[in-house]
Amino acid sequence: MSNPATPPRSLAEALRARDDASLAVLLRARPDLITPVPTDLTQLATRAGTRASVLRALERLDRFALQTAEALAVAGDPASYQELLGLMAGDGGDPAVTGELPRAVAVLRDQALVWGDDDRLRLVRTAREVLAPSPQHPSPTGLGPAVREATAGMSPGRIQAIVAAAGLPSTHDSVSAVDALTKLFGHRKKMAKLLAAAPAESREVLARLVWGPPYGQVTPEPAAHLRWLLDRGLLLPTAPGTVVLPREVALHLREGRAHREPEPTPPAVEPAAAHRPQVVDATAAGQAYTALATVEELLKDWDEGGPAVLRAGGLSVRDLKRTAVALDVPEPIAAFWVELAYAAGLLASDGEADERYAATPAYDEWLDRPPAERWAQLAEAWLTATRASGLVGGRDAKDRALSALGPGLDRSAAPEVRHRVLSLLAALPEGTAPAPDSVLARLRWERPLRGPQQHGDDLRTRLARWTLSEAELLGVTGRGALSAHGRALLGAPAVEKTPEQAAEPSGPGDKLPVRHHHVSPALEPLSPPEQAVATAAAGRLLAPLLPEPLDHVLLQADLTAVAPGPLRRPLADALGALADVESKGGATVYRFTPASVRRALDAGQTAADLHAFLATHSRTPVPQPLAYLIDDVARRHGHLRVGAASAYVRCDDDAVLNEIMADKRASGLRLRRLAPTVLATQADPAALLEGLRAMGYAPAAESAEGDVLITRAHAHRTPPRTAPEPVPDGPPPPDSTLLAAAIRAIRAGDLAATTPRKSAGTAVRGGELPRTTPAETLATMQAAVLTGDTLWIGYVNAEGTASQRVIAPVRVEGGFVTAYDHTADEVRTYPLHRVTGVAELAED
Repeated sequence: MSNPATPPRSLAEALRARDDASLAVLLRARPDLITPVPTDLTQLATRAGTRASVLRALERLDRFALQTAEALAVAGDPASYQELLGLMAGDGGDPAVTGELPRAVAVLRDQALVWGDDDRLRLVRTAREVLAPSPQHPSPTGLGPAVREATAGMSPGRIQAIVAAAGLPSTHDSVSAVDALTKLFGHRKKMAKLLAAAPAESREVLARLVWGPPYGQVTPEPAAHLRWLLDRGLLLPTAPGTVVLPREVALHLREGRAHREPEPTPPAVEPAAAHRPQVVDATAAGQAYTALATVEELLKDWDEGGPAVLRAGGLSVRDLKRTAVALDVPEPIAAFWVELAYAAGLLASDGEADERYAATPAYDEWLDRPPAERWAQLAEAWLTATRASGLVGGRDAKDRALSALGPGLDRSAAPEVRHRVLSLLAALPEGTAPAPDSVLARLRWERPLRGPQQHGDDLRTRLARWTLSEAELLGVTGRGALSAHGRALLGAPAVEKTPEQAAEPSGPGDKLPVRHHHVSPALEPLSPPEQAVATAAAGRLLAPLLPEPLDHVLLQADLTAVAPGPLRRPLADALGALADVESKGGATVYRFTPASVRRALDAGQTAADLHAFLATHSRTPVPQPLAYLIDDVARRHGHLRVGAASAYVRCDDDAVLNEIMADKRASGLRLRRLAPTVLATQADPAALLEGLRAMGYAPAAESAEGDVLITRAHAHRTPPRTAPEPVPDGPPPPDSTLLAAAIRAIRAGDLAATTPRKSAGTAVRGGELPRTTPAETLATMQAAVLTGDTLWIGYVNAEGTASQRVIAPVRVEGGFVTAYDHTADEVRTYPLHRVTGVAELAED
C-alpha cells in the first residue's frame, strides 16, 4: 500500500487512499464501474479510465464542472490548483468562479476524473485525450495547441529565426529555444510590449482567432501583417496554407481565461405567472379527469378490436389519423394517449395471425378502480416510461418512419428528464408557473452537450418541452404550475400554506413571486417501492378534487340528453347504447336517433325497459317526441326476421314483403320469394340486415330455432400482457446493500493483490499467481492450519478463470482446504488441485 503521506503515483493509488464512503460516492455516480464488480482497486482504476466510461461520466457533469475539466485539459500535466484557478477566473479574478471552483474540483475527484493533491492535479488520460485541442477535435475552450506541440515538426533553423525575431537570445538547441518562446508568451509584461509594436492589422487577425477556432488560412506569399506574426511565432504553421494561434498567445490575449464565459452558477428558473394553489390543483384535477375520460374513450373505441398492427410494428398513419378524429385531438396528442395506454399496460397487440391492437385484461381491472387510483396508475406509467411519443412522425437513424406503438421510440433519458423538469417546478413557490425557456436553460447547464450545441434541437431539450406539455395534459400540472398531487408523485414534501398565501387572489393581475437565486437540492428519482408509496399518496390528494359521478341526466325536447357532469359507469354504459355522443366537455350531450334506439333494442331491451330507464335517471320529464321515437322504432323492430338460407327474411305481413320486392334498392340483395311470408337470398345474414336497415326497415336477426338473437358488443381482449419495460440508461444506480458488498469485495481483492508476500518455491513477481508444487502447497496449508497464518493463493475455478485470494486455512483433508476467505469475507472450501500455488504473507 502507498504511504498516505506521499502523493499518489497513479489513479489506483489515489483510489486505494480513499475511505469506503468516498468509494461509495464514486460507484453511485458511475454505476458502470461495478458491472461486474472489479476484482481489486487496480481493475477499478483501469475501468474508470476506459473511453466509454469516461465519456459517460463527462456527459453527466454540469456545465461548470465540465468547463473545469476542459481547463485542466489545456493546463500542464500535472497542474496546480492555482494554475487551474487562473485559467478559470483569469488575471483579474472572479469571486463567483473562486467560490465555486472547489466544488467543481471535488465533483471531478469524486468521479475519479481527476486525481492527485491540489499541487499536482491530474486529469485522467482518456479525459485529456477527449477534451484536449487537436485539429480533428477542437477544444470547447477554443484554444489551439501549445507552442511545444505546434513546433514539434519545425526545423531547428526556423525555430531559432522565430526566437531571434521575437527579441530573444539564440540558444544551443531547439528544446531550450521552445522553452524560451513559451516563457515569453506567458509573461504578461513582455508580451504586452511585443504586441504593442505589432501593426494594427496584425492585432485584428489575433482578435479574430483569440476565442476560436484558432486555425486560419494563409497564401504562399502572406501579407506583411501576417508575415509579422509568423516571423515572431505569434502564428505557427501546422500544414501548407494553415496556421494556428498558439495556446499561450491566446491565453495572454484572453487575460488568462480558458473560457470566454465561465458559468459557475446555474441559471435561475424564472417565474412566468403565479396562481393560487387551490386554482392550480382544481385545474389539474379537471385535466386529470379529462385524461381518464380520453383513455376510456380510446379503448372503448377499440373494444371490439382496434387497428391492425403494421408488419414492422406500430400503428399506421391512417389509423392514427382516425384515432385523432375519434378523440377530437391533434395527431401528436392522439399518439400521446395511445402510448400512455400502452405504457400503463392497458393496450397491446393480440398476437393473432391477423394481429390487431386491443385492450388487455388489465384494462377491465383498471376500470373497476376508483378514478384517483386510475389516474395514479397512468401518471406513474408516464413518469417512468422510456418511450417518447413526441418522436412519432419523425425518422430514425436509418431514415425509417417512427410510428405510434412501434419500435424505436425508447429513449433512456426520458424518465430522468421528466423527473428533473418536475423537480425544478417543485422548487418554485407553490402555484408558480415557470418560463419554459428558463427551465430549458437550467437543464442545459446541468447536462451540457459536449461540442457544438444546437439549442432547441438536442434530445434532452425536446424531451423537456414534451414533458411540460404532457404534464399539463395528464393533470400533473395546472396552468403550468405543479399541483399538490404532482408534487406528491415526485415524493416531494408538501408545502405549508400560510394564511396570506391562502387569501391571495389569483388572476391576470397576480404578482409574480420574488425570484429565488438559491439552488434547491435536486429530488432524487425514487426506487420502485418508494415510487409506489408516492403514487398512492398522489392519488389520495387528487381524490377529493375529482367530481363525483352523477346518476341522472337532463332530457330535452330536441331528442337530446345533457349529462351535467361525469356519469356513474352503469348509467354511462346504458346511455351510450341508447344514444350517440354529440358533444363533449364540462357537460356531455347525447342525441337519440332511430339507429341508436334500435341498437338498444338489438341488445335485448324492450320499449318498456327504455321508458323505465329514462324515467328513473332523468331529472326532467321524458319528452313526448322521445317517447314516440322509442315506441315507433320498437313497433317496427323485429317485424321482419332474418335467418340463414344463405339468408332469408320472413314476415307475417306479406304486404311488407311485396313492398320490399318492389323497391329498386333491394335489387342488389337478389331476393326471391319462397312463400307468401318468406324471401330468400344468397347474401349472408349480416349483409341482408344491413341492406334492409339502409332501406328504412328495422329487421331483427333470429336463430335456427326462430328466436330473436340479442346482439351485444363483443369486448375483444388480448391475452394477459405486461406493461413494456423501460429501457435503462446504463446500469441502474446501486443501492446501499449492493454498494457495501461491492466495496467489501473490492477491498478484499485489493488486499489479496497488494499484501507483501514471501515466495514459497519460485519467486513471485508482481501481478503473477504464485506457483508451487502440489507437495509444497499441501505442506504450507497444513502448517498454516497449525500456526493460524494467512496465506496468498492462486486459484482457477471450473470455468478456467484465474484469481488470487487471501485465505486463513482452518482444515485440510480429503484433497480440500476449508478456510476463511478474506476476499469473499466468508468461509469457503477449495479443491487443492485447483490451487496453482501458495505464498506466505510478509510479517510487515
